[in-house]
Amino acid sequence: MPSRFELANAIRALSMDAVQKANSGHPGAPMGMADIAEVLWNDYLVHNPADPHWPDRDRFVLSNGHGSMLLYSLLHLTGYELSLEELQNFRQLHSKTAGHPEFGYAPGIETTTGPLGQGLANAVGMALAERTLAAQFNRPGHTIVDHHTYCFVGDGCLMEGISHEVGSLAGTQQLGKLITFYDDNGISIDGEVEGWFTDDTAKRFEAYGWHVVPNVDGHQPEEVKAAIELAHQQEDRPSLIICKTIIGFGAPNKQGKEECHGAALGEDEVAAARRQLDWPHAPFHVPEDIYQGWDAAETGQARQDAWQERFARYAEAFPELAREFQRRIKGDLPTSITSEAMVEAAQARGDSVASRKASLACLDELGPQMPELLGGSADLAPSNLTFWKGAQAITPDEPGGNYLHYGVREFGMGAIMNGIVLHGGFVPYGATFLIFMEYMRNSVRMASLMGKQVIYVFTHDSIGLGEDGPTHQPIEQLTTLRSTPNLATWRPCDSVETSVAWDAAIKRRSGPTALVFSRQGLPHQARSNQQLADIQRGGYVLKNGKGTPELILIATGSEVGLAMDAAARLEEQGRSVRVVSMPSTDLFDRQDAEYREQVLPSAVTARLAVEAGHPDVWYKYVGLNGAIIGMTTFGESAPAGDLFKHFGFTVDNVVAEATALMD
Repeated sequence: MPSRFELANAIRALSMDAVQKANSGHPGAPMGMADIAEVLWNDYLVHNPADPHWPDRDRFVLSNGHGSMLLYSLLHLTGYELSLEELQNFRQLHSKTAGHPEFGYAPGIETTTGPLGQGLANAVGMALAERTLAAQFNRPGHTIVDHHTYCFVGDGCLMEGISHEVGSLAGTQQLGKLITFYDDNGISIDGEVEGWFTDDTAKRFEAYGWHVVPNVDGHQPEEVKAAIELAHQQEDRPSLIICKTIIGFGAPNKQGKEECHGAALGEDEVAAARRQLDWPHAPFHVPEDIYQGWDAAETGQARQDAWQERFARYAEAFPELAREFQRRIKGDLPTSITSEAMVEAAQARGDSVASRKASLACLDELGPQMPELLGGSADLAPSNLTFWKGAQAITPDEPGGNYLHYGVREFGMGAIMNGIVLHGGFVPYGATFLIFMEYMRNSVRMASLMGKQVIYVFTHDSIGLGEDGPTHQPIEQLTTLRSTPNLATWRPCDSVETSVAWDAAIKRRSGPTALVFSRQGLPHQARSNQQLADIQRGGYVLKNGKGTPELILIATGSEVGLAMDAAARLEEQGRSVRVVSMPSTDLFDRQDAEYREQVLPSAVTARLAVEAGHPDVWYKYVGLNGAIIGMTTFGESAPAGDLFKHFGFTVDNVVAEATALMD
């Protein structure tokens, strides 16, 4: 049987060989953390390479994702469907082994960890999801949800501000099954971190309420094992195991230096490392006894079989709960859901309310029907209106709730929601003011990149929020959201469009959705049944003038009511005007050309777009002969009515601009 050191050296060899072949990558972290990974994966990690989606597997997150060859080596060695050829194609086009772990590229990759620190946040979300799911489904004598979340982090992860946000919340929530290993090697790309990172990390995490195991020699397996044993004894505190390691361990001339952090070692140093590590094998060759020492297929299948037996007993005792668990893990909507009726009810009510209030009405309808909805807000629930009448806060004492108070932690909230949805069993939604989307921008991008169903509730969507002023008034944020690939963005004009937007969000499995709502009240718009159906196409004709229109007014959100009032004034003057409401530009863009031509006929060149946001997105709709009333500056602090008048969002100004276009 190979020694632990020999098993760990397989990681080091594969990592330095792959980086050398690609002449690109980060060999230092995999070589430095190989001994920690060997202990964790061979002695503790509960997983089955034959079924990477087994619900009760342990989760492993490599937050310092630049060291991706560590994860790829582990997956290959333990028996996942990740071939040696894929490792040889590291960082090459169409390979499964991208520069950073990418969710969906290879089995066993739990999340996309690109920007440092987000993997730690994802791990917090996974641990939170595990505890909440366990509280909702486990019953005395029947435990079907019981697993750990393990996370590797580096200096960079802990320097990023998101580590404070999520470390603080994880401690507050007492997530005892979250175990994080800190690769304390003292090196980042610029060199020795003591010049810019002198935090007392142990005291910092102790202050968060974590259990900390300091000064573990990351190259001594018995010390690592002892630390993990201590962490497993913690039921009400997440654990941070601080492992002292040598970056690039085994490369005699570069280990412990920044030279091995983000570049290939070079052929001479790779050869020297082979001698230093007593690894005489050719590049990418792993002896059979090493493979046997790593193989997790048999033990993994046995563990999953034991769980299947437990689940069978659970299903016999609680058949309805078992079916519900399977539905939620699969991600199917409840068969009895009546989200379409929610839209019809909004149309029948005809209430003129702020779209944030209409959103709360939707949650009151959807919440009882969708127990998988796991909501939250970044300390703004009374303003975002996300705490619906059946919401129950998640706390350490009441872990089975359905609503998380994230505190003022927007970035952490976004990345934690990514971890929740990646874990499975939940559809998370989280809220803040639209302007503070900037704090969570990177996590929104990651959800879009991974194609995961996360719902963002962004309220206070324009200068209409008023006196708080330009720091709180979003201008360019809608443009940012709309330009993000695979992110569906809705800005509804009334309670009906709000209901359609929520209906679309809960049914969209292929990516996240941003729901953008107003603070101020919005007038109800009457619609025919056909118009009601056409909302789902992202843009539709809300009002049609007599005959061929002379002008098309295009608007979203609060400006739709303004466009309708302006159209009425123009009709009094004998003009034929069409009003197009376009709550979701990306959805409208995906419609067939025939429909888009019906809504925006090319023969009508006089077009005016009206939106209290940056105008860039509207140029492709108004064309060369059109115009836009938008925001090209930041806002001001004043009552909303004064601001709309000051910036030209008035009936008089819209009529004047429209008349100039037609004339």
